Amino acid sequence: MIDAGIVDTVARTPGVLSMRASPGDVLFRPHDACRGFIVVREGVVRVRLTGANGRELVLYRVRPGGICLQTFSCLIHGRPYAAEGVAEDNVQVLLVPPAMFDRLLAENPRFRAAVLGSIADRFGDFEQVVQALAFTGLEARLASALLRLAGVNGTVCATHAELAAEIGSAREAVSRQLGFFANQGLVTLSRGHIELNRPTILAGLADAPV
Repeated sequence: MIDAGIVDTVARTPGVLSMRASPGDVLFRPHDACRGFIVVREGVVRVRLTGANGRELVLYRVRPGGICLQTFSCLIHGRPYAAEGVAEDNVQVLLVPPAMFDRLLAENPRFRAAVLGSIADRFGDFEQVVQALAFTGLEARLASALLRLAGVNGTVCATHAELAAEIGSAREAVSRQLGFFANQGLVTLSRGHIELNRPTILAGLADAPV
């Protein structure tokens, strides 16, 4: 992770742009050219992939100090984006032009170490996604996502389609599983909201094998 001191140094560098986005704003989409290295200062950016069949999968989230692996890959290989980045809440990002990013990597050891370390962490996130899809059943993946996305009041603000993208499944399958959870009294369903009634039981399901 890039620490606050490095982020502040980057922010003060001439030529770095500061941009703000509101919830739901698209920061980049497939086939867009990469305009520079993104550093998140505030908020969360959700990076997702859409398949040819229209199904979506959330790859990872970029939080303050984190690295967007899509952006890094596009800069290194000189290719356009393959995924979409969406602001989850009010977001402020710094955009470091490509030439300046190359210079920082070459000349600033702290910046280079932070970037490379964050990339290693991001690959760990990918490994978790692959392991969940390959070795964890729908019930466990959905229970884990509900616990992860729940607010302090125990409520998840997400549609069935958004939850499906979160766990790499079909909306219909997620809706059926949520119905099972509701019938068991584990959750209460309403439009765009899911209240977790029995989080301890859900936690047990999240750790369950396939």
